[in-house]
Formats: sequence, structure tokens, C-alpha cells
Amino acid sequence: MNSQEKHAKWLVGQLEKGRMSRREFLGRSTALGLALGLSTGLADRALASTPKKGGHMRLAMGHGATSDTLDPAVIENGIQWTATYGVANTLTEVAADGSLVPSLASGWSSSPDAAVWTFELRNDVEFHNGKTMTAEDVIASLNYHRGEDSTSIGKPVMAAVVDIKADGPNTVVFTLSGGNADFPFNFNEAIFCIYPSKDGTIDWQAGGSGPYILKNEQPGQRYEYERNPNYWKEGVAHADSVTLQSITDPAARQNALITGEVDCIDRVELKTLALLERKPGIVIEEGVGPLHYSFPIMTKTAPFDNIDARQALKYALDRQDIVDKVLFGHGIPGNDHPIGPTYRYHASEIDQITYDPDKARHLWEKSGLGDITLNLSASDAAYAGAVDAAVLYQASAKKAGININVIREPNDGYWSDVWNKKPWTASYWGGYTTEDTMFTTGFAPGAAWNDTQWDHARFNELLVQARAELDEGLRAEMYRDMQIILREEGGHVVPMFANSVNARNENIAHGEHVSWLRGFDGRRILERWWMV
Repeated sequence: MNSQEKHAKWLVGQLEKGRMSRREFLGRSTALGLALGLSTGLADRALASTPKKGGHMRLAMGHGATSDTLDPAVIENGIQWTATYGVANTLTEVAADGSLVPSLASGWSSSPDAAVWTFELRNDVEFHNGKTMTAEDVIASLNYHRGEDSTSIGKPVMAAVVDIKADGPNTVVFTLSGGNADFPFNFNEAIFCIYPSKDGTIDWQAGGSGPYILKNEQPGQRYEYERNPNYWKEGVAHADSVTLQSITDPAARQNALITGEVDCIDRVELKTLALLERKPGIVIEEGVGPLHYSFPIMTKTAPFDNIDARQALKYALDRQDIVDKVLFGHGIPGNDHPIGPTYRYHASEIDQITYDPDKARHLWEKSGLGDITLNLSASDAAYAGAVDAAVLYQASAKKAGININVIREPNDGYWSDVWNKKPWTASYWGGYTTEDTMFTTGFAPGAAWNDTQWDHARFNELLVQARAELDEGLRAEMYRDMQIILREEGGHVVPMFANSVNARNENIAHGEHVSWLRGFDGRRILERWWMV
């Protein structure tokens, strides 16, 4: 390769990494016509996949309620996470290719037993209010989720942290009660975004250090952003402005895409997916991740505190029927624990619970509950087709002699007034990066999102042991045992793991990789996508 060809490839590399504008690339390559001619395919691909600055990006999500807030202690649904990532950053970030990369932290290291972690911070980060980020802000942001009086959903994850201290203006040291091999992964989550400190706590309403500045907010309904002119990251945050809105009705959300009202939607209505695919200019994208739908049962609330009744309800559920009729095949049956095939320690050898009305009838009779009717609350605010799934559940349970009354709850207020309030509901989990975060957030005793009231002595013991275990083989065994315990005794009824399905117009684009950790590119679509 001669010097011109090397220079051409260097230019292409700079373009692909976002370190050079398209205009600069074309200008600087004029004198390299021969070299670029020899690598035309490479240059064309680079130009086609290179972010373009400018434009207004319009996004619609099937999440949101008027009770929503961007308070990091209580963000619950997908639009809150996406909106939060728009205004704030985390210490670490799971990249689109699934790797853990630095963000506000420039690097980290641990003691040999993974019980002490040291994070080095970037020194060039400015919050939206003009304050420069220091260790003080990081400590205040994370202490917001700690303490006896905290009601944060992040409290269970931070419970193992016994001390956070600064070692200089740009170094933070965490001391844990025990080892945690996956500790840095926790700080990818939106609940742990970093905000400026103020009077010993954080001023989250001032915004963080994120790619966009929130100019107008209608909580849970509409968020309007302008690009942060002082954003510290290069090669991201491409649109000049963004509108993120909630359209919870699937048909209305899809129609907004077709008519050009929005550029991209999540939670595509699967029953009309084939018709949408035929629309000119519409691109469908689908991926497998930890997303799963559930019917959480409060295990300490009668009559659901009866383990035979819970097991009867599990065998009374025709999972494949729901996958076929609600997901239209875009997913797989669940097995009543949250660790799906994309997790590192997914135990594929565990027997799958299948529909068995005779076994369900036997277990129900064994429970001694007799001819009672169980109320199951559902709303499509949980997920598109949640009410249909509940009705299918009702029908399959009827064949086992179990009576279910489906209560159709209103969409607005579902997450604040129904889920985690009533003893049996429809829900969903977007999932987390690691088994420990998933189990700690959703199944640790006292966790705000423990929607099954789960508190099992052996499970709790394994949760602590597995977190600190550095031997991969032993750790895998522990996580397998936890999956089995939930499957056999828990109240986390999981009919299905669902593929995430987005749809976009051709005037919006993204990089080579898209994260399916959660919908909308791991909820980081505002920063990663651009207008063509």
C-alpha cells in the first residue's frame, strides 16, 4: 500500500469515528483521487454510515404516564429512561456492541477481592448549569440512592456500598461489604446518572452533563430538547433538536410513523407488522435481548401466599399460545425467572414449564382454595397485547378449573396506581446487563421494584455469594440454582421473552451496531442516531 492509499484509509477511519465532518472528508480527499478510486467501496460505505449533523429528530414510544418524573430515584418506564439519557450521563456505558466502555469515568480498577473499586473521572465535563463535574457530584448522585430513608429503586444495588469517598477532585473510591465482580456494570443504568451537587444532595432538575438540554417537558408525554453546545463527547448527539413523545396506543403510534409525524417508533404492533413492512420508506428492525413480559404475583398476599396455588397458575398458562397470538412468533416462551438466553449465566438445561391443565388442576385442588375467582389486572400500558394475553391466560386456566377475572385497567396511571399495588397484574421488565442487577433490583427483599414481594432465605444467601464469587464455574452454578428456585417457588410468572421491534423512516439512521439490551438502542437513541 502506497502513502496515498494509507492517507485515504486514514481519512475514512477519521470519518467513521466521527472525528471529521463529511464536508471536510470530501474536501481533504480531493487531492487523493487515485487512492480513493482504489478504495471506492470503503469510502462509499463510510459516507453511507457516517453520522450527519443537523436536523430535528422525532421519536415516539409506547410508554409514559402523566405521573412520570425524571427524578432518578423513581424513573420506571422506557420513556423516562430515554429522556434521562438525553440530559445526563453515567459513569460507565454499555456500547451498542455490548461492551462496557468508559463514560464519565475514564477508567476503573479493583482490589483483588473486588471489594474496593476506584473510579477515575474525566476532568473536562460541564453540567448544563455550567458547573464542572468533580468527585463531589458523583458522590452526591450515588448517595441519593443510599441511606435508611431512601426509597430509590437503586437502593438495593447500592446497599452493598459501605463507603464512598473522594481521593482528590477526580477520583472516587467505593468500599463494598463484599466483592462484586460486575460492579462497574451497575453504573450504566439511567437511575445512576450523575447530576450537579447542591446543598449535600443533587439538583437533578438542573439537568446533568448529557447530550441535550431539556427545553420543554410535559411529564410522561412530551420532551423537547436542543443539542448541548458544550457536550464533552465527540462524534455523537447529531440532531440539532429532538422531540420525544409518548403515544401509548399501538395503532396511533404506528400511524404517526406512516404519516410522517414521527421518524421512529418502538413497540411496533406485531399483528400489523407484515403490513407495515410493505410501506415504502419504512425500515423494520428487530433484535433479541432481556425484554420479558410477566404476570407478577405478590407471594405474601392471600391467596397467592399458597405455593401450590402459584404452581397451579404456572402450569395453567399456555405460553406458546400467547407467544403465537400476542407476539406472532416474535419471541419465545418464558420459564418463570428473568434470566433469558442473552444473559451470560442463563441455565438452558432447566426444564421448561409447559401447559398442563391436569397438573394445574391437581395443584389447585391441593392448595385447598376451592372455587374462588382470582382478579388479574392488565392494561396495554404494560405492553401491547397485555390485555389479550390476560384473556388467553383466563381461557387456558379455565380448562384447569381455575377461575380468573381479567380487570381491564386504564393506561394512564397504571404504573402508579395498579402495578406493585394490586396483588396480580401484567407487567414487563426491560432487563439489565447482569444477573446480579436484575435479581437485586427485582427480587431482593425490600427492593422498590420487588413486585412479587419475594423474600426467600436461600435465594437471598445465593444473591450475596454469587455477586462476590470470582470463580466463573461456581458463579454459574449459583445463578442456575437461583433460576430454579424462582421457577419452582416464586411468583414471577413469565409467559414470554419478546424480541424488541423498532420501525423507522429512511430519513433517520444509526451506526453498524444497535443495542438490544433495551429498545431504542439501549435507550440511548438520542445520542447515537442521526437524521439523513
